[in-house]
Amino acid sequence: MPFFSTLSLVALALAVVFGVVVNRRHRRDSLPRPPGPKGLPVIGNLFDIPKTNSWLTYEEWARTYGDIMSVEVFGQVIVILQSPKAVRDLLEKRGTIYSDRPSLPFFEMAQWGWFLPTSRFDDQWRACRRLLDRSLRPSATVQYRPTIRAKTVKCLQRMLTQPNDYRAHIEQLQSAINMSVAYGYDVKENDDPFVETGREFVRMIQETALPGALLVNDLPFLRNLPDWFPGTGFKQLAKLSRKLGEEVVAGPLGFVKDAMANGTAQPSLALDDLRECTSEKGERDISLALGSLHAAGSDSMVAVLTSFLLILVLFPSVQEKAQAELDAVTGGTRLPEFADRPALPYVDALCKEVLRWRMISPLAFPHSATEDDVYEGYLIPKGSYILANSWSLLHDPATYPEPHAFKPERFLSPDGHVIDDPGLNAAFGFGKRICPGRHLVDSKLFIAVALVLSTFTVGKAKDAKGNEIPVPGTFSGPLVSQPDAFACSIVPRSQAAVELISAPVE
Repeated sequence: MPFFSTLSLVALALAVVFGVVVNRRHRRDSLPRPPGPKGLPVIGNLFDIPKTNSWLTYEEWARTYGDIMSVEVFGQVIVILQSPKAVRDLLEKRGTIYSDRPSLPFFEMAQWGWFLPTSRFDDQWRACRRLLDRSLRPSATVQYRPTIRAKTVKCLQRMLTQPNDYRAHIEQLQSAINMSVAYGYDVKENDDPFVETGREFVRMIQETALPGALLVNDLPFLRNLPDWFPGTGFKQLAKLSRKLGEEVVAGPLGFVKDAMANGTAQPSLALDDLRECTSEKGERDISLALGSLHAAGSDSMVAVLTSFLLILVLFPSVQEKAQAELDAVTGGTRLPEFADRPALPYVDALCKEVLRWRMISPLAFPHSATEDDVYEGYLIPKGSYILANSWSLLHDPATYPEPHAFKPERFLSPDGHVIDDPGLNAAFGFGKRICPGRHLVDSKLFIAVALVLSTFTVGKAKDAKGNEIPVPGTFSGPLVSQPDAFACSIVPRSQAAVELISAPVE
């Protein structure tokens, strides 16, 4: 292309950007927006928004700007909520305004509107959400507890023989549970195509969703540029992502339909839903709902259980206290059951503290305002992105004294009973967009924690010279925060524990 033609195109692009910014700035209401760091002309706070550990930066900003603040990128307003009151007032009490998700240009290009955690607040979302709420309510998930426990014991068997590969075993465990519950599908030990597809899909979501991740999300007109134009590699990525998303949706459900046809279908959410389905639209809803469940759960529980192992390494006294409680209940002669939970208040409290201490989603996925709103004297313009800083909520010293300390006791009453803390829901999202699988997560976490503690002792690994290997104890990740790689020692507590682990699993 001739130089002046290219120059003209660039000039046109800048003019469009300027027009968008000016249009967004001219609001009907003269009220101020929530305070925040001062941005630059046109681009706003583009260079201020952190690319990693953004929740920590926002927590620091709150000391200057307060519990509700805002930034702006190319005219797009981003409001950050930092207190339980602000979150409750907006995302829950005004849920009809704040339950939508941002319309991200890349997601539109990739046709990811079906993925429930990020989809718009529309009729499609409501239909799929009703399916999951019905299937994953506490009373309904009880039927899957035997499957969850059996697959967790098999994970212990793999840890017994290959303890250094603990993360791979946890990944295998979560994939096995999710695919069994959702589709009645037994995953392959290695390189299962359904599992790999789901993980790759979630990785792309994480890398493209947050503000600043892709320029096309801030400057939507870029998607109209020709494919040869420099910086438009996101177009090819969108094509690949579209195909990947459809594989997540269609592949596993196709397996169930084939199994139903030949009489081999195993109990699952898909089987129950398909038996009641009477239309193509209903079948599509099932495929989207379960595809979202399968993909969304592929990384989250891996992060939770890896954090749990790290906690046992960093806080050995917590492990000792939990093991003493388990031994008092099981006598060391059997593995714990779900029915033991009421007699295991410390273990139960430990699970709650795992979710609070280093939650997997420190920054909730953005909500979006569907109309102008006024809160605490500030204007929140229609279309604003609303970010709830879950990290700040669950590390507020007024609610959780010594918030950076790992203390299961904070969830126990003076007489030793477990305290129900509604604030912990911040680990699962807010309002109408709260995670529908949270009750399933609760079951998976409790039985995994109880089984591991009853059979293994987890501690620091040692090198060839017998010196303890340092544990960084650091976390990273764009949307899902996970422990950075660490070495640890996982050894059976006794020969009796080995025998319990090794017994056949029904």
